[in-house]
Amino acid sequence: MKIITGKIASPKKVLIYGPEGIGKSTFAAQFPEPVFIDTEGSTKDMDVARFEKASSWQMLMDQIRYVRQNPTTCRTLVIDTVDWAEQMCVADLCARYGKKGVEDFGYGNGYVYAKEEFGRFLNALEEVVEAGVNVVLTAHAQMRKFEQPDEMGSYDRWELKLGKKTSSQTAPLAKEWADMVLFANYKTIVVNVDGQGTQKGKNKAQGGKRVMYTTHHPCWDAKNRYNLPDEVPFEYASIRAIIEPVTSTKVNPVEERKSQPVQDITNPVQQELPINKPEPPVQQKSVPDYLVLQYSKEENVPKALLDLMIANRVTEWDIQNVVGERGYFPSDMPIEKYPEDFVKGCLIGAWEKVYGMIKESQKTLDKEIPFNN
Repeated sequence: MKIITGKIASPKKVLIYGPEGIGKSTFAAQFPEPVFIDTEGSTKDMDVARFEKASSWQMLMDQIRYVRQNPTTCRTLVIDTVDWAEQMCVADLCARYGKKGVEDFGYGNGYVYAKEEFGRFLNALEEVVEAGVNVVLTAHAQMRKFEQPDEMGSYDRWELKLGKKTSSQTAPLAKEWADMVLFANYKTIVVNVDGQGTQKGKNKAQGGKRVMYTTHHPCWDAKNRYNLPDEVPFEYASIRAIIEPVTSTKVNPVEERKSQPVQDITNPVQQELPINKPEPPVQQKSVPDYLVLQYSKEENVPKALLDLMIANRVTEWDIQNVVGERGYFPSDMPIEKYPEDFVKGCLIGAWEKVYGMIKESQKTLDKEIPFNN
């Protein structure tokens, strides 16, 4: 067994939440080389790199998986926002099991399923971090009445605005997963204006400066592992040194000069110049006309399914063939005539299994129909 001591440099997992319009997306856009998965369309007016808007939970998970498999795509992956992503998660669960809402599962099973699926979402993001990419989750905040078990009375506090019914299951997972939970808000000061005191007199709110809280408070959740001040300006510069640590190695100038090779002036070395040799032409296989990819129009296939088909180069014929082989519907039946619950629950909800069957079917077809060189 190997024991490791000291700090281990690794990408960061950041959760930033606050009221709408405070600038969470703009804040996340300042991370190094970000790529957004925009679940709510909040980056339309921002000059940032983004994936195509995910029309289903499966498509969102495919985008995360793509970054994990291609870590050079970006240095930071931003999920904007995670509360809208959770809505997609719950909608996918309901469609997969044919339920109208999370409470229709009975005995609280819907909340357990949502927690498990959200946990798989965080596990996928953890794999992105292990691949060397920072992950930033943005979320909205909501105010809720809170009662401490050991104290009388209640007070208002800010919390993550995840699902009203599922928040108690998914919010703790997100906060435990993150290295930093940062709460952004407007700092407001109440000032008495009539001299009768703040309790009885007339008061006026002043300030409105945007700040960021980094540690826990009775009125909000926050944490960090880097000894940040309790309150910092809501600017990326406040955490830049943590996200982009400066590592410099000092070199002794004398040793550097010694390490440089001395060129012999009397006998110069002749170097051969590279000659650009023409590359041999690549022979492309001729594909029969009936196998050329022809994607269906949106009016024939639901957009959520169409997006998955295009992303994975799957044709309508591929799906019809697999559906026909499994005996669900005739192989010549158009997708537009499939029942809605079958499309959402079986095709979109279980897309990984469907796509696996399509690939197996394509391998069989390639063996049966050899291409001519």
